[in-house]
Amino acid sequence: MGALLQRRELRKVTSSWHGPLTYCAAAMAVLALVCGLGLVVDGRTLMGQSVWLKPFKFAVSFGMYAITLAWMIDQAGRWRRTLWWLGTVAVAGFVTPEIAAITFQAARGVPSHFNFSTGLDTTVFMIMGGAAYLGWLMTFAMGVFLVVQRRVDRAMAWAVPLGLVISLAGMSVGYLMTSPTPDQAAGLARGLSLTTIGAHSVGAPDGGAGMALTGWETDSGDLRVAHFVGLHALQVIPLVAIGLRLLARRFSVLSGAATRTALVVVAAFGYAGLTGLVLWQARRGQALLAPDALTLQAALGLGGLVAACAVLVLAVSARRVSARAASAGRVSGAGAATPSSVA
Repeated sequence: MGALLQRRELRKVTSSWHGPLTYCAAAMAVLALVCGLGLVVDGRTLMGQSVWLKPFKFAVSFGMYAITLAWMIDQAGRWRRTLWWLGTVAVAGFVTPEIAAITFQAARGVPSHFNFSTGLDTTVFMIMGGAAYLGWLMTFAMGVFLVVQRRVDRAMAWAVPLGLVISLAGMSVGYLMTSPTPDQAAGLARGLSLTTIGAHSVGAPDGGAGMALTGWETDSGDLRVAHFVGLHALQVIPLVAIGLRLLARRFSVLSGAATRTALVVVAAFGYAGLTGLVLWQARRGQALLAPDALTLQAALGLGGLVAACAVLVLAVSARRVSARAASAGRVSGAGAATPSSVA
């Protein structure tokens, strides 16, 4: 009987997840596997990388985006119907056309981004741009309705909006890539018809030496780093809140909701700082793995500030825990002494 009730409860929980987003995440997992196979069996390359690398990366990223939003919507107690429709529009109007365009161009062996070579390529890129704008708006709208939810866990109540804000900032970095480079702007000013407008590299043309798997440029700045880092705050910051809640079972210093909330805010501040740091680094034409002294100093300063804030929060919490333990000990001692005094 108990096993039957557990199965019913499991079905009830899983069925409450946002269907389109959940199915989308599953479809992205399948697509990632297919693209992974393409990386192995298809020898075609584009700008020095397998034509299947980009759809593979986007499938993984979109899968994480979809399953995270499905989980967040499941936690909502209010505005669930509105959130359901917003999530559905995000799948139909953002994820589906975006990943379809990227995969279509990969199968053709041509660039999907910044490609104005033919009328078809221009149309595909315009569709991707419109989908990206819609995706930003839908994510923002869902963020508004998710923020106004009542949550028992204060740390998660802060983690969700902070993660969404940083994620939206990371998504916005993509718009910087669509601007013409100085050379492209000069060509457009002369009336030239360009086949490529926009770039993710700063300081060198796209297609230089890249890091394994990510493909991020190693000889120039790459705006995709900040785009990636910021975008996935949507997962990282709530995971910090979940991790702190689990650790609180073993470490009394994390038992207080105020402590965990403060640490979530510190983590979000550090993550936002990291996003801004790698964006600043890329805009100055530096590769992620080749920072100059100024970038290193800024990174050390950010890391030191975040560490100091975290230590301060934990120190305050430790003093509170010690004070409560001492107070409980005095009360216990007084209670134990009462019978003997009466005797």
